Amino acid sequence: MGAQRHIGVAERRARLALRQRLAGQARAGTPEEVAGSLIALHGTDPATVYLAVGARLADPARTVEETERALYEDRRLVRMHGMRHTVFVFPGDLTAVVHASTGLAVAARERASLLTHMAAAGAPDAAWLKEVEESTLAALARRGQATATELAEDEPRLREQFVYAPGKSYEGTHTVSTRLLRVLGVEGKVVRGRPLGSWTSSRFRWAVAPEHAELDTAEAQAELLRRWLAACGPATETDLKWWTGWRVTEVRRALAAIGAEAVSLDEGTGYVTEGDADPVAGPEAPWAALLPGLDPTAMGWQQRDWYLAPELRPRLFDGSGNVGPTVWWNGRVIGGWAQRPDGEIVWRILEEGVGQDALAAIGSEAERLSGWLGTTRITPRFRTPLEKELTAG
Repeated sequence: MGAQRHIGVAERRARLALRQRLAGQARAGTPEEVAGSLIALHGTDPATVYLAVGARLADPARTVEETERALYEDRRLVRMHGMRHTVFVFPGDLTAVVHASTGLAVAARERASLLTHMAAAGAPDAAWLKEVEESTLAALARRGQATATELAEDEPRLREQFVYAPGKSYEGTHTVSTRLLRVLGVEGKVVRGRPLGSWTSSRFRWAVAPEHAELDTAEAQAELLRRWLAACGPATETDLKWWTGWRVTEVRRALAAIGAEAVSLDEGTGYVTEGDADPVAGPEAPWAALLPGLDPTAMGWQQRDWYLAPELRPRLFDGSGNVGPTVWWNGRVIGGWAQRPDGEIVWRILEEGVGQDALAAIGSEAERLSGWLGTTRITPRFRTPLEKELTAG
């Protein structure tokens, strides 16, 4: 076997610019194209989905209208639980793959956890929960979409409460509806529907999940890994294990199944899809981007030194490891941005020596973002030190 080809930082940034739809020439025409290129859009903060899409559209003016169409009318995008117990927005053709590759194992743990907590609290048993579940799903099918409160009108047992971790410092009271709907979401039986209020709202209706094929777990893991590496490769085994939430044995099995090629990175051995190790030319022109908190590019890899300097992280991440809004220049993070209460988009560069070309391009992106947001006000769900500073003025 020959020596592994080395892919340096410059080429990794070139791949990121084009495959993550960030350079001007690579911007997409629709939200579906964006999601297809990124594989998964973080959905924990509802605004992230729209901001991530808008940053990558050639014409962002219809970001909200087109994203809502894809999510709630055409259902070509689906908001559901995926990797690491996290809510994402996926292309519709990936829902079966995500469910089989990551959802089934998580779902088993979630249901077992709920039953254990209910038993410890003296709440009803699994048979009772199954009755409530079946009744809830039937009610949801009749309604089409509904909130937990609306479903409890049809199935009053959803209002039952039980005490979680009694006697512990973190004791709390849980409602059956909250825990059960989460379990059903992870199991792929329900998905998030339209929000209550605007697209920035975190209060969602629920809907019965679209039907999908039941796939073999190993085959689904191979397909998800192949799709992700095509968008984000090269990546290390550490990156892959972190992003998927799988065991290292599952990652290695999937890499072997797709015939992934090993390459050399500054961090060690990385992987690309078969035939993707050849050099990639950079974008036609320099580029800037303002990406939202939890953006899939900023959160795409666990080992981030090649695009995010370690000294910048304390101001750009919260205490739980969630990235805030970031400013990008030619494939690396150089600062952060925020929206003030009056709607102004403000930003700050955290690196020295950034030239006028970069400043002008970043200013243009800020105007572009402000233009399509209009009167909408955005507050990230996970706030970071720099975002708070900028918001406060």
